[in-house]
Amino acid sequence: MPKKVDHEARRQEISEALWRIAGSRGLDGTSLRDVAAEAGISLGRLQHYFRTRDEMLLFALQHINRLAADRIRERIAALAKEPTPREVLRACLSGMLPLDEKSRIGLLVGAAYYARAVHDEALRAEAQNGIPPLRTFFADQLRLAADRGELPPERATEDEAMLLISMTEGLATYVLLGVHGPETALRLLDLHLENLFGAERAVGGGAERAAEVGGGRAAEAPAPSGRAAP
Repeated sequence: MPKKVDHEARRQEISEALWRIAGSRGLDGTSLRDVAAEAGISLGRLQHYFRTRDEMLLFALQHINRLAADRIRERIAALAKEPTPREVLRACLSGMLPLDEKSRIGLLVGAAYYARAVHDEALRAEAQNGIPPLRTFFADQLRLAADRGELPPERATEDEAMLLISMTEGLATYVLLGVHGPETALRLLDLHLENLFGAERAVGGGAERAAEVGGGRAAEAPAPSGRAAP
């Protein structure tokens, strides 16, 4: 009886080979033959799973986004039973920073995709698609914090949510470039959250209302597109 092949697992293994190349030298000039060699398979076998380079790149980006979503959900699940909006936001935002080698490699891979996505319509669309749901989720958490008395209502907006995303991605990029280290990036993130929420609001302001106002929405957090650790 012929051995059953898990095609999805094989496609993921090929994606991981592509990530190793992207993390070490970027994606420019990377061919199907290069990825096949990295994966330890023949070119013909790779083409059984991906007919073209673009098809392989798009699948790998989608897979890395799924891993990012899983990683952020795990961070939130590790919080208290009813986490505050601030705790949820910090878990999500710190998950976007390269705080260890694994997340650093993931961000290097994401950066390689972003550089290519500027001139690749399919990759650009995939990268863009992750931002609106993340912005909406963050805005929902800010509104929940305002409802609980932990945040001024005028700060509970989608613009504020987008600023959080942009600031964190900037901090992450500067870690990759060596402008500052992971500890500094996390300290600056915490400083911004303290300025946003205020020290007094961080420890009070209605924690007992978490279940009433919908703290359970945290488990549905999406992940930023292309920002995962493999």
